[in-house]
Amino acid sequence: MAALAVGLAALAAGYAERGIGSAAIGAVAEDNDLFVQGLIFTVLPETLVILALVTFFLG
Repeated sequence: MAALAVGLAALAAGYAERGIGSAAIGAVAEDNDLFVQGLIFTVLPETLVILALVTFFLG
């Protein structure tokens, strides 16, 4: 059951990164100063998977 939770969390993070990544690349192409913000927004959904893995190993 825990593997299902981790798998669904990874699927949701990938779905979120799909839109965020393309928007971040477009923003950086327009203005190089937005690189750090784009990187932060791209990495942010991965925290969902990290928290799911922590829950998996603690449980």
